Amino acid sequence: MRGERGIHRVWTYVRGAPGTYIWLAILFVTTVALHHMSPDFEAEFLRQRSTNLHELSSNPVRVLVASAMWIEGGHWVPYAVLYTVFQAPAERWLGTARWLAVNAAAHVLSTLISEGALLWAIRHGMAPHSAADTLDIGVSYALAGVIGVLTYRIATPWRYPYLVSVLAVYGVPLVTGPTFTDLGHFTSVVIGLACYPLVRGRGKAWNPKETVTTFRG
Repeated sequence: MRGERGIHRVWTYVRGAPGTYIWLAILFVTTVALHHMSPDFEAEFLRQRSTNLHELSSNPVRVLVASAMWIEGGHWVPYAVLYTVFQAPAERWLGTARWLAVNAAAHVLSTLISEGALLWAIRHGMAPHSAADTLDIGVSYALAGVIGVLTYRIATPWRYPYLVSVLAVYGVPLVTGPTFTDLGHFTSVVIGLACYPLVRGRGKAWNPKETVTTFRG
């Protein structure tokens, strides 16, 4: 009986975040596909779906969509955990449409900003021309945006330690040894925070203290 209730709860949770788990299923399928490719074919295959400067100038819409369906390195399990911890709660809270808007804004705008910064660096001799073909795929920008918007899901005063932690995780690499990817991640968090208008009217903020009290009771 407990097992059946547990399965029912898991299924109910998954149904409450359909976009998250459909996306995660796509990432699983594409990750399995990568494991069946030769290294040379994989590199070229992913490069054609990368949001680098070369592909963005040729097929911007296609690569912006395609790049969010593949994970470089083929490690799917960590993303399954991260999507369950961050993406699913965000979708259940915001609703699929608003959740998707946050992901799209973070993924697209951060990509354009970071690649724009790279283009500026190349033109001013601060980065090699070969950087225009750098492999750039994945879902980390979208994930960072959702982590940022979840700040508003947490009630005060717990919201502030969460925000400080998020800014530290994404801000320290940008300050200590910045790369264009670090710029993209930090930009995504800022975009997530800028999505505050989307969270209005989405219910009471989550209070960790009340949750613990309810659990004990």
